[in-house]
Amino acid sequence: MQPIDWLVVALYFSVLVFIVWKSSQKQQTSTDYFLAGRDIGWFAVGCSLLASNVGSEHIVGLAGNGATSGMAMAHWELQAWVMLLLGWVFVPFYYRSGVFTMPEFLERRFDASTRLVLSCVSLVAYVFTKVSVTVFAGALVFQTLLPDTFGNPDNAFMVGAVTTVVLTGIYTVFGGFRAVVYTEVAQTGLLILGSAFITIFGLAQLGGWGELRQIVSEKSSTFALWRPLEDPDFPWLGVMIASVIIGVWYWCTDQYIVQRTLAAKSLKDARRGAIFGGYLKVLPVFIFLIPGMIGYALHQKGIISIPSDSDGNVSGDMVFPTMVASLLPAGLRGVVIAGVLSALMSSLASLFNSAATLFTVDIYEKIRPGRPEKHLVMVGRMATGIVVVLGLLWIPVMKFISGGGLYQYLQSVQGYLAPPITAVFLLGLFVKRVNARGALYGLSIGFILGMTKLTLQALAGAGVMSSEGLLGSIAQLNFLYASGWLFLISVLVVVFASLSAPAQPATQIAGLTYSGLSPAEQAENRESWGASDVIASVLLVALVLVVYVYFSFWI
Repeated sequence: MQPIDWLVVALYFSVLVFIVWKSSQKQQTSTDYFLAGRDIGWFAVGCSLLASNVGSEHIVGLAGNGATSGMAMAHWELQAWVMLLLGWVFVPFYYRSGVFTMPEFLERRFDASTRLVLSCVSLVAYVFTKVSVTVFAGALVFQTLLPDTFGNPDNAFMVGAVTTVVLTGIYTVFGGFRAVVYTEVAQTGLLILGSAFITIFGLAQLGGWGELRQIVSEKSSTFALWRPLEDPDFPWLGVMIASVIIGVWYWCTDQYIVQRTLAAKSLKDARRGAIFGGYLKVLPVFIFLIPGMIGYALHQKGIISIPSDSDGNVSGDMVFPTMVASLLPAGLRGVVIAGVLSALMSSLASLFNSAATLFTVDIYEKIRPGRPEKHLVMVGRMATGIVVVLGLLWIPVMKFISGGGLYQYLQSVQGYLAPPITAVFLLGLFVKRVNARGALYGLSIGFILGMTKLTLQALAGAGVMSSEGLLGSIAQLNFLYASGWLFLISVLVVVFASLSAPAQPATQIAGLTYSGLSPAEQAENRESWGASDVIASVLLVALVLVVYVYFSFWI
């Protein structure tokens, strides 16, 4: 890092401070703090969707997977079409109901017990998945670029992790959701710009796109988009099952993402923000995954040297930091580092605010109802602070969770969390006979089974448990197929448990299922979109198909 790089980073933080200061002036009510007063336009909604999704675990982890497994993880990024489901199918129900959180919506559709279960599951998942992988990835960048600045690389890792968590926590506490959204608009541009430089400089050093295709084609079975069914890691059938289940959960039901659409100034803005976010979502394939493959090719040609693991294979999580350190000139390196920091901080800020919203609205208000608005804002800030502390306490454990690569680790854990939630939301919207008992049993049993699979997998991986026998077979089951089985079991549990209890009264679920929409609600939905929204949606699907077709035959 040269002085001009530090100057760029300092300018970035100056902009953040200004945005937080302006946002902090408008935190009078809980709606201001948790949903930015519900007056966010579609452009900011779309940028916020991408920025909250793309954290440092994407930049570091996805580039690492590009270097070690090629296009295998592209399927998760090409689920951009799922954001159309968010805008067209889910958001009308969420927005019209005026809820703050996804668990609150489940309470309206089912009951308070369902709301509490989803709130607790979400909070646990946030602390032990999103916080851990996001901070770990950001700290790796500090460790690589500033190895001796703080004495040794391990100190640089810890300083980077602690600094980003604390600074993000501070601006989330004081600025609320408005600060989160508006900083994410700036961060989206910086993120795309910084990552694009890596792609451009990497290809220039390599000798162009043709050279990349030539080098990776030598290991086409490793770098191909589609893998045979016997592939131990990414069989194509398992990929298509799990990526859709995870995509619907993440983009359509997770508070972390959906909160952005709830903050929109209108249903039309919420839908258009989701459509715009879908276009942005295609970008990670080109600015994170492909640079990882470029890094592998540069390493093979001896242009850069990426650290290797104990087996002599390229260490995927070190690909992006090494490319930044080796390829970019002073100044541009600062832009990319600012981009990485912005990705890290935007994801953490989204996480902190969403966790605070879940705790305050879904748990605290249930325990102490009727508290003043300013009191709820204070509780939200305290909850954010607690999540920050938990994130810091988790930092020493982070180095032990990324053995399979950060991004693959994240998707596997999400593959065990997503199925029951996806099943409950989909059945809840489309099947009015599904009731509170079915939702509660489906969420609870699905979560227990998912965590059991994760625990068995961890024990077998650590050598504590044998990989033989029934439990060993479950532990060794590919995480993609496990996600599909968990979804099927959750659906069956929801359906049969619902049939064992009386149907909910039609008046209780009016307007909360598709078959229960009134003529007025149907008309409201129709008035919220026009021909331009339909055309933009069709073009997004076409774009995804074009990318799929090209990379299906590119090597």
